[in-house]
Amino acid sequence: MSSQSQVSVLHKFKGILFSTMSSEELLHALDSFDVREDDVFLVSYPKSGTHWIAEVIESIPNARISLTSPIELGDVSKLEELKTYSERRVIPTHLSYDLLPVNIKQKQCKIIYIIRNPKDTAVSLFHYYRENPNLPYIETWAAFFELFLQGEGEYSDGLVLKFLKLFFFFFFLLFAQDFSKSLKKITTFLGINVNDSEVNKIAQKTSFSEMKNNSIKENYDLSHTICALTSDRNLVFRKGVVGDWINYFTSKQKSVFDELFTRK
Repeated sequence: MSSQSQVSVLHKFKGILFSTMSSEELLHALDSFDVREDDVFLVSYPKSGTHWIAEVIESIPNARISLTSPIELGDVSKLEELKTYSERRVIPTHLSYDLLPVNIKQKQCKIIYIIRNPKDTAVSLFHYYRENPNLPYIETWAAFFELFLQGEGEYSDGLVLKFLKLFFFFFFLLFAQDFSKSLKKITTFLGINVNDSEVNKIAQKTSFSEMKNNSIKENYDLSHTICALTSDRNLVFRKGVVGDWINYFTSKQKSVFDELFTRK
């Protein structure tokens, strides 16, 4: 990856790399965002399962919610756009805790924070970088691995996760293993009632294979743009599996990663 290509598609804001699709003006203005007390923020590091959880929440019947595009995507007009939603807003973001609008914390909005095995996240990000024209092209896994550890990827600040343990933490692994139980935890947290029949319908509609198939039909549908870096939904859904990292990490890379993760 050349430094010139990186400069053309990424910029730094408060020490963190962002795509140029997130304007500096908007990032500066986030603390003026008109937060509502019933807002739900869907927060994650990129490629941790955000789109999957978003599809599930959007599929809950009679929930009276609206899924928005990421709060950091676009220019400062995004804050006016978000005012136009009349229903309860579910707002995705990859912002770190320090960069979230301060009113979210003051009004104690509900936050669902999605956690995925960081090794699987790294592999997913590697493929995403290779296929996304809005990000610097990285030729090899080894080169990407070094960038990931150094915190030189988009949205990265090393492996430090600056989130307080105040929110509903949602684990990708548990979601993949026990969908029904996990869905009921989400709906309980959001104060929405669902019965077993509805849970089964949602499970069928939002299985990873079903969403991947639908991504072709729904591609470039702006109403489903919840990825801050692309409207190409084919880039969003790749494998959706747990443990794929073992096919990429060398034993040395695993040791280096584990040591850094433990230290951080």
